[in-house]
Amino acid sequence: MSGALLELKSVTRAFGGLKAVSDVTLSIERGEILGLIGPNGAGKTTLVNVVTGIHPATAGRVVFEGRDITRLKPFQAARAGIGRTFQIVQPFPELTVIENVAASALFAGSAPGMRAARERAMEHLAFVGLAETADRSAATLTLAMRKRLEMAKGLAMRPKLLLFDEVNAGLNTAEIDQALALIRAIAATGVTILIIEHLMKVVLSVCTRIAVLHHGELIAAGTPKEVVGNPRVVQAYLGKRYATQGSPHA
Repeated sequence: MSGALLELKSVTRAFGGLKAVSDVTLSIERGEILGLIGPNGAGKTTLVNVVTGIHPATAGRVVFEGRDITRLKPFQAARAGIGRTFQIVQPFPELTVIENVAASALFAGSAPGMRAARERAMEHLAFVGLAETADRSAATLTLAMRKRLEMAKGLAMRPKLLLFDEVNAGLNTAEIDQALALIRAIAATGVTILIIEHLMKVVLSVCTRIAVLHHGELIAAGTPKEVVGNPRVVQAYLGKRYATQGSPHA
């Protein structure tokens, strides 16, 4: 029996005649941080949407903890232990920060009631450094704070697998460093992480393994050193300049 937490078996997702994801077979082991990279339009977010039930696979299977979840709806995938953040951060603006996180705890994290949901929400806000903003309107947060709020919302779902979609997009260097520290801290709690990311510095510094999509196909998967040195990855995504100057330890 496989020890993988998540297994994608020949997963395809088509929209009409376009295959956004084509015959992807990939596993995520418990406790790892897997980076998912590739050019814009490569199918990265679509693949995450397939895993979380937003766009069910056209063909193939998604297996989580040995259970076929290919046809689960998003709320069912969340309750099974799969949390995620979104590239475009859109908290509920009419709610406070703590109410945003409590909603995740209540509806996806199986909190037994609102009081327990708020208590759990406060724990996660403290974890991501937003405790002092708990009673503020979510609409008043900066982009970096909204990104951390997304992390807290994801954690409130009590996930076994947490999927981060471009969590560093739009952040400055100091804010990225803070986000990376949080990702490492989350991983240290035992949560398995998949992170979609464009910044190679981020991928190489935090990921234990990297998978590369191009035109919806998986063209490489392996350690950072293996992927950076892969000719297909260099040609499709990194470019020759990066291959000659970059380093998995940069």
